[in-house]
Amino acid sequence: MRTFSQVDVFTDEFTKGNALAVVHDAEGLTTEQMAAFANWTNLAETTFLLPPTDPAAADYRVRIFTVSRELPFAGHPTLGSAHAWLAAGGTPRDPDRLVQECGAGLVEVRRDGARLAFAAPPLLRGGPVENPEALAAALAIEPDDVLGAQWADNGPGWAAVLLRSAEAVLAVRPDYQRFGEFTGIGVVGPHPEGHDAEFEVRAFIHEGGRYEEDPVTGSLNAAIAQWLIPAGIARERYVAAQGTALGRRGRIHLAQADGRIWVGGNTVAGITGRVTL
Repeated sequence: MRTFSQVDVFTDEFTKGNALAVVHDAEGLTTEQMAAFANWTNLAETTFLLPPTDPAAADYRVRIFTVSRELPFAGHPTLGSAHAWLAAGGTPRDPDRLVQECGAGLVEVRRDGARLAFAAPPLLRGGPVENPEALAAALAIEPDDVLGAQWADNGPGWAAVLLRSAEAVLAVRPDYQRFGEFTGIGVVGPHPEGHDAEFEVRAFIHEGGRYEEDPVTGSLNAAIAQWLIPAGIARERYVAAQGTALGRRGRIHLAQADGRIWVGGNTVAGITGRVTL
């Protein structure tokens, strides 16, 4: 029996963010066992907490699985795992920050008031998408609707598309059969002044034969901020909304500080218990 948590991320109200399953004390589990359990939970991601390989460098280690593959990094699993680790009694060496070890290396997580925030890892692939017309076709929109298209890949393989407005983002009805090489497409557009968020974001995923929209996506928002802030499209601090089209109320807090992009959000534990693994 192992400790188990289910955490809702990027929300202060349980059921309004993106759910994450966390298995604590995962030593002894094989990769196959982890993958099978992640497939069984049927959540966007499931994580497994382990001792760090170098205790002098990291506070804990995490392995991140979708229903069909292991990821080197993902955003909402980073914040949700940090919340679960702290709630279970984890004590970081620095009271104001902790360091997560994952497939992408070391990721710093800091306390930001009531929120946690992670430092966005460097992009594995950035720059303009070579064929923005293919992205437009996958989103079932006109090429002229696309104001910009950039690779935003920090592990999951995102390509990001900038549209003219949040309204245009919410109107997208993707044609998943035309995703082709794209495993994940993120769409972003600005809200009018007076909204509590500056941008609306949606994330569409084609993976392992599944086609779905992710409720709230830390990795995508991190990579979008790494594009929009340096380009002057977004301010150095802004809030993104995600999940609106799914009845969720995700809010992601993005900031550029100390030469890094920080991605923050509230986290709420909704389920705790024991799991037989």
